[in-house]
Amino acid sequence: MPPDHPSITRRPLHRRAFDVQVFARDDGLFDVEAALTDTKSHDVALAGVPRKAGDPIHEMQLHLTVDATLTVTAAASDTLWMPYPGACPEHGDAYAQLVGLNLLKGFRQAVAERLGGTQGCTHLTELCQILPTAVIQAMAGSVIDTREGDAAGNPPFQLDRCHALRRDGATVAQFYPRWHLATPASTSTVS
Repeated sequence: MPPDHPSITRRPLHRRAFDVQVFARDDGLFDVEAALTDTKSHDVALAGVPRKAGDPIHEMQLHLTVDATLTVTAAASDTLWMPYPGACPEHGDAYAQLVGLNLLKGFRQAVAERLGGTQGCTHLTELCQILPTAVIQAMAGSVIDTREGDAAGNPPFQLDRCHALRRDGATVAQFYPRWHLATPASTSTVS
């Protein structure tokens, strides 16, 4: 977002970066590699230890394997950079609890229940929250049919999930005419 006052000088303080990559495997499964990295633009002391500008404050990774239905079949985490060495990675293999969850069905709520608060790492749990949409984006058009809908006759999953893809809107009328719902005619009267 551009500054409200272009004449005011700004200086960067902090950067949080998310990176999610999805890979198709030869066995029909998919690997999801997700990372969260925090850096500062200035030197800081963390737990009494100096950290240079640009060195990660946090660098955490999640490694998932999912099947074509987006059910997690394997999960693990790594904590590479942390503010409290020895304490931060003590959650062990807590993120193995993601196994059995489906990215399309209640994933975020199940993550909060299983790994929220002190049950996991705040940053890894936050990273989990972006996985459903990132993995869906990776699978859209190849693994997930985004044009015809499902075998039960339901529309493609992405319709009615954002303002641009409202089923009564112009985008759906243009690009998904089969699934467009005409807006009911106005019934208001003038008195």
